[in-house]
Amino acid sequence: MYEDFHAKDPWSGEELHCRWTANIVAIATRHADAVDIRFDVNGRSVWIAMPCTAWVEQKQRTGHVITDALAAQAAGRYLKKAIETGYDNGREMYTMSVAEVLEQVDAVLHEAGHTSNLPYLVPLDDAQPQV
Repeated sequence: MYEDFHAKDPWSGEELHCRWTANIVAIATRHADAVDIRFDVNGRSVWIAMPCTAWVEQKQRTGHVITDALAAQAAGRYLKKAIETGYDNGREMYTMSVAEVLEQVDAVLHEAGHTSNLPYLVPLDDAQPQV
């Protein structure tokens, strides 16, 4: 679905290969109340910041949680939409609102039918820093 996809930039015509690389709780890394979803986009890192309050809202409105896989799929869908509509301007980080997170989560669940149907997240070898 959205853990590894291609999208075409309407401005440049460039084909972008986007691959999920990590979910990182931003509380520790940048002192933000968010979960950062990292994608590799043609060799550059792009982060999608999702506010933690979206997890609370999802649980309150549906009784279900946003899993790591669901968060990655929702962020990937958001990134694909941003690229294909020309919203992507090469930024390193995009910040989603709670409403945007819930909208993308609903769309992914509608497409997949259930979280058990989501693809497994397989970390890429190049996602880990070399020591």
